[in-house]
Amino acid sequence: MTACDACLRRTGLVAAIAGRLEIEFKQRGAPARVLALSDADLLKVGASAETARRYADFDAAAARGRAAAAGLVTVCRCRDEYPERLHDLADPPAVLHVLGDPAVLADADGVGVVGARRASAYGLDVARGIGRGLSAAGVTVVSGLALGIDSAAHAGALEAPGRTIAVLAASAHVPYPARGWRLHAAVAARGAVVSEMPPGARGYRWCFVARNRIIAALGAATVVVQATERSGSLTTADFANELGRAVGAVPGQVTTRLSSGTHSLIQAGAPLIRDAADALELLAGATGRVFAEPDEPAAANLAPPLAQLLAAVEDGRGTLSELVETTDEARAALAGLGELERLGLVRRGFAGRWERAA
Repeated sequence: MTACDACLRRTGLVAAIAGRLEIEFKQRGAPARVLALSDADLLKVGASAETARRYADFDAAAARGRAAAAGLVTVCRCRDEYPERLHDLADPPAVLHVLGDPAVLADADGVGVVGARRASAYGLDVARGIGRGLSAAGVTVVSGLALGIDSAAHAGALEAPGRTIAVLAASAHVPYPARGWRLHAAVAARGAVVSEMPPGARGYRWCFVARNRIIAALGAATVVVQATERSGSLTTADFANELGRAVGAVPGQVTTRLSSGTHSLIQAGAPLIRDAADALELLAGATGRVFAEPDEPAAANLAPPLAQLLAAVEDGRGTLSELVETTDEARAALAGLGELERLGLVRRGFAGRWERAA
C-alpha cells in the first residue's frame, strides 16, 4: 500500500508553500477555497522559481523512502484503501500518512469528539467517559490528540476495546504536544495517527484548521464537549455541518466561557449530549444503525451500601453533611466514597463536593 507519484508530488507542494498558505487562509477563509486549488494554481500561490523547480524535480521514490523511514504508510485518494468518507470533502487530502493500522480508516461509523485545550475537570471527565463508552460499544473515536478534551477522549477510548484515530496538523510520527508521547504511541498501537502533511512538515496555524475538516469527515457524527465562542473546535462542527454530518454538544455551566460555544450549538439546534449513550443515539440517527449501549460493570456490581451512596451523590448530595447524620455513618461514607473514587464512579468537584464521574 503506497501513494502514487502525482499525489505525493501535490503533498510535497502543499508542504513547500505552507508558509504562504498561512497568508492565503487568512485572506480566503474556508480551507476548501485554498486546498481545492489545482497544482498549477497552488504554484501561483507559491509564486517562487525555487518552488516551481522543486515541483518539477520532485522525487516520489525519495518521498516514499522518507515516509517508510518514519514508520509511516502512505494512502492516496487514488487508491481503494483511501477512506470513502473523505471523498465527501471539496478538498480531500491527496495523501494520508498513517502511523499504525491503515485498516482503521475504513471504520465508517466513527464519532469525532473534540473540544477545548484548556478544559475543566468536568469537561475532561465527560470527554473521557464519552470516549470510553463509544469504544466499549465498538465505535471508533476520532480526535486531534491535543491537550484537554482531545486527549481525554482518546484516553477514554483506550480504556475499552474499541479503536481510535488521531489526526495531526504536522508529521504523524512526531507526538504533538511532545509531552503526550505516551498517548501518541498508545493510539498508534490501538488504531492510527494520521496527517496529510509529510514527515518533517511544520504545523502552521492553518494546518490545525485543515486537520479539523479531516476529523469531521472521518466521523459520521461529531460531539463538541467544551468550547468558547471563538474556539477552534467549533470549526470542526462547522465542517461537519457542511458535510451533512450530525453534530451534538455537551452542556456546561452557564457561568463559564468554556460552555459558551457548546451552548450556542445547542441553541442552534444541535442535540444535547450528556454521555456516551446520547452520543450513540446521535450516531444511530446519522447512520440508521442501532448501537448497543455499553454496560457499566463497575456500577452494576456494587454492593447495596455503595450503590445507595452512589445514588445519593447522583441526586446532588455531595457533602458529608448531606450524606450522613452521625460520626459512625461519616466514617463509613468516607470509606465508601474512597472505594467509589477508586472505581472511577465519583470524584471531588468544585469546593470539594463529591460528584458523579462520567
